[in-house]
Amino acid sequence: MCHCTPTHTRPPRDQLPGKTNSIRRVYVRNLEERVKPEPLKQALHAIFSEYGNVIDIVAKTNLKAKGQAFVVFDSAESAQAAIEEVQGFELFEKPMHVAMARTRSDATVMQTGNDEEFDAHKRRRIAEKDKKKALESAEEQKRLKRPMPGAPAEAGARPVKNARGAGLKATGAGPAAVVPDEYLPPNRILFVQNLPDGFDKDELTSIFGRFEGFREVRMVPGRSGIAFVEYDAEAGAITAKENTAGMPLKNGEKTMKVTYQRQ
Repeated sequence: MCHCTPTHTRPPRDQLPGKTNSIRRVYVRNLEERVKPEPLKQALHAIFSEYGNVIDIVAKTNLKAKGQAFVVFDSAESAQAAIEEVQGFELFEKPMHVAMARTRSDATVMQTGNDEEFDAHKRRRIAEKDKKKALESAEEQKRLKRPMPGAPAEAGARPVKNARGAGLKATGAGPAAVVPDEYLPPNRILFVQNLPDGFDKDELTSIFGRFEGFREVRMVPGRSGIAFVEYDAEAGAITAKENTAGMPLKNGEKTMKVTYQRQ
């Protein structure tokens, strides 16, 4: 049972507007958040497979993604037909809101493109995800540093007028928000941490030199356990980070931490 009922009259399929679109992924929201992912995906498949061949359904459990899903078809025409006909249908007693997704899914690119296109698509997606995380983290840091309305000033804080009286320029700007290493936006230089004692440049080169555009490994004199890895372009660094972050070293003695260099 998928508990789905129409809230409007469906237009005949042959009367649907003949829109063309390379996107084959349908974004579905306003889903019942209490339903677990597997039953939800089964219900969505039962509904959307009426309009074409469904090749993937993604429904995540994290807090931000609850109540949302993506349904991927093997053709843009099927995706458009589903949007036109399913809009407003009730699933688990809630009307679904559906729209064409803004980007292609991994499944679509894998089916329609070659390995090079898929790798490029994946790098772009990961880069966008990392940039979004960085922005969200920075905003959260700013929010936490912002004083509550009516809160007393910190003990020992100097009034702005005293700073002016001393000939200092008062900018009014608070401390800059610090983005955690894990959420730094992509760039072409990686910062590698948590290396085992004695792990040298040659060993790192054998790991990171496999990825496109590798330029060099730079050890830090007088500092053990860290290094920088540089690539010709951001794309190479993204691929390297994706494939090496969390890699166990020296028989699991250490787990390598790989982030983008702070700029």
